[in-house]
Amino acid sequence: MAKGKKVLTFRPGKPDYDAEEVRKVSIGPSGNLRAPTLRAGKTWYVGFSEDAYNA
Repeated sequence: MAKGKKVLTFRPGKPDYDAEEVRKVSIGPSGNLRAPTLRAGKTWYVGFSEDAYNA
């Protein structure tokens, strides 16, 4: 999840994973996923980070 210049990483199944936090940062004010959203295999990229997309 890219938020400004910060990249947030969520890993389901890990002790620090919080599904509510994922929903909070990935859903926009209209109730839809924030744009841009890209799915590559099991990985979701929400928001824009050129570094994350290049990796």
